[in-house]
Amino acid sequence: MRRRRGFGSAILGLTIGFLIGTIIINYRLNKSINYSTNILTKNKQLPQKKTISMINNIDINKTNSNLVFVGVMTAEKYLSTRAKAVFETWGKTVPGNIAFFSSEYSLLPDNCPSLPLVTLPTVDDGYPPQKKSFLMLQYMWNNFGDKYEWFIRADDDVYIRTDRLEKLLKSIDSKKAWYIGQAGRGNSEEFGLLSLEYDENFCMGGPGVIFSRETLRRIVEHTKDCLKNLYTTHEDVELGRCVKKYAGIPCTWSYEMQSILYHNSSGEQAFSGNLKRKEVHRAITLHPVKSPQKMYRLHNYMKGLKIQDYKQEILNLHRDIYTMAQQLGMSVKDLKNELLENKTEIDPLRNIELLGVPAGLMSFKPTSEEEVVPWDFLARSEYSLTDSNPRRRIHSDVKEGLEDITRQVMDSINACSRQRGRIVEERSALYGYRRVDAYGADTILDLLLVYRKYRGRKVTLPVRRHVYVHQHFTEFETREIGNYQDIDEQKNSPNNFYSGLLGYPSLSSSSSNKPVSIKDKLIKFILPLSGRHNIFKRFLNNYKDVCVITGEKTELIVILYPYKADDSMKKTIELIKNFKLNYKNSIINIIINDNNNFSRANALNTGVSLSNDDDLLFFIDVDIVFKAESLVKIRYNTIIDKQIYFPIVFSQFNPKIVHRNNSYYDHFTINEDTGYWRQFGFGIVSIYKRDYLKIGGFNTSITGWGQEDVDFFEKSIKSNVKVFRSPDVHLIHVYHDAECDSNLSNSQLSMCKGTREENLGSTQALAKIIYNNPNYLKYASDKRIKLIASGG
Repeated sequence: MRRRRGFGSAILGLTIGFLIGTIIINYRLNKSINYSTNILTKNKQLPQKKTISMINNIDINKTNSNLVFVGVMTAEKYLSTRAKAVFETWGKTVPGNIAFFSSEYSLLPDNCPSLPLVTLPTVDDGYPPQKKSFLMLQYMWNNFGDKYEWFIRADDDVYIRTDRLEKLLKSIDSKKAWYIGQAGRGNSEEFGLLSLEYDENFCMGGPGVIFSRETLRRIVEHTKDCLKNLYTTHEDVELGRCVKKYAGIPCTWSYEMQSILYHNSSGEQAFSGNLKRKEVHRAITLHPVKSPQKMYRLHNYMKGLKIQDYKQEILNLHRDIYTMAQQLGMSVKDLKNELLENKTEIDPLRNIELLGVPAGLMSFKPTSEEEVVPWDFLARSEYSLTDSNPRRRIHSDVKEGLEDITRQVMDSINACSRQRGRIVEERSALYGYRRVDAYGADTILDLLLVYRKYRGRKVTLPVRRHVYVHQHFTEFETREIGNYQDIDEQKNSPNNFYSGLLGYPSLSSSSSNKPVSIKDKLIKFILPLSGRHNIFKRFLNNYKDVCVITGEKTELIVILYPYKADDSMKKTIELIKNFKLNYKNSIINIIINDNNNFSRANALNTGVSLSNDDDLLFFIDVDIVFKAESLVKIRYNTIIDKQIYFPIVFSQFNPKIVHRNNSYYDHFTINEDTGYWRQFGFGIVSIYKRDYLKIGGFNTSITGWGQEDVDFFEKSIKSNVKVFRSPDVHLIHVYHDAECDSNLSNSQLSMCKGTREENLGSTQALAKIIYNNPNYLKYASDKRIKLIASGG
């Protein structure tokens, strides 16, 4: 009897102990789940290390929309970086509300005190975050379950296009149970190890998971059961299992979700390259965006796309007004007058004659032969009548534009593909035509496409289609970058956007630590010179008019070499002495180099050695004429430790061909007949001496003419200092006959001859000379026949 009673007592004790343990565990779990809600209603003094965001803090981001509540799972170490970036980018535009969920002892970051943070009791930042995920859903339901139609579980490395998200969610009935995401069943190594049935899946957590209110209602009361029955270490897998078990629905099986909720498998390198890709343009969510810099960059790109949409809408409205005026039998001028009589604001209509013209390839109608705009032919190369090289590679800007056109055309073709049960894919562009006229860019493309019908009778067919596209110019936009403030003042100004964006350093004079205003920053001109006495006279007169008489803060350093063809050195020295006597406020230093071998690299390096580390240097040639506006650009575009300025100079053609020996012409007349932009000329540079030394300076072993500037430009590109290039209409390279010394190296001699030939005249001007003088063509033809006959 004693033995039987002892065994029965043991069984009874185990049973009672098991029941008590179960009650205690459930009580603690319930307490942890409900604690985040209760803490908001109790006015308790928390320990100093704890911080629980109140609903008031979350309401900071409250909008007028109650469409969606986004819960972002993050960790304490990411609050000041990733979470801050999310909150300051797409988090500000959520059509509803957003909150960030972190571990129990997380603190608000100092650099973002308004972050709507919720710290979940008994939760840490360990991985996997199953408990954080389930308690976050519980929190959202308890506090906002009756206020929002949709709920999103998101990570702190996802970017959401909230405008497209809003459009998607408004197209779905939120009263039904929905579990929307990119369906997954695990990778190849995990297949069969996630305890999923053949017809079960889960929504991958990275690109984001969307719940309807009904789905969340069904699962929240069972979250403790789901936490107690975990089969894997994957949070998204367990969440999917919970939804399937208690809500009775799987993740959306739609193949389309792979492009809508897009996951880039490049990891840390994701979205670091070109963003003009169809995957980026089609997606609603983009994952992963691992660094805050990439998040801000991506957000700025998306804002740029939004601006393009607004511009297109403005263009369409102008066209509607223009068409309505025609339908009413009114001219645009009459319409403006009528609006003016009604005291209506007419400013938006100031460019309606240009913007209101209907789209089409015939918008521009030339009235003379000179106005006819030729088409460029595009295949593997670009063939152009307007370029000095008729056949060339397709330039990157044209290639990028063609890719944009093709992507937009394909999106338009496939806009209703889901309803029609077919998809059209692009294979390649076979050929095309392109031109730019007064209204915009016209493009004709012959595309090779593949038509795929996947509903009903499946069909796959190759298709060729012509695409006709007109891209209309929009209005001119100007941006004021402020007046000549001190850089330090700009930096310290809380309202200055540009100083924060560009990160300007403070400028200090060489003799004082006081900040120097940009307009007062001294520019040191460094001019190598050998011979060219009359040309130097012109340069000195230009320097006098722009810099000396106006009181511009500049210095001129002339590095003078003897010239074997004449004895102009003494005359040049005398000219500078007289100039300094006449203009005592001018500062001109002359360095005489008795070496007969001229070297531009050595000359510039000598001028640099006479300067201080913080001096702003401008390397210039004697053939350049300039205006005061160039000095402004030099000061603004050259930033110490950050940026070098390589202005693109306009180079004149031979005036004997362009102006027919008319000596009275304006050097600053810029068009296709008078000259060309020297895109591959790098000799004119503005740079701080400190950056010059950092890059390594000129290669002084290069003697004579050319190649030293290309070498220096390549060094600059490879350095940590940014290179900035921009055409400057106030910097003109005046034409002169190039003397190509036969003693130059083969590469230098080839460059010199090429430049000499390019400077003769435009293709059209040279062609007219040949057309008007058939003897030239006959001479060239006879010479070619003789060469062929002689075997040359």
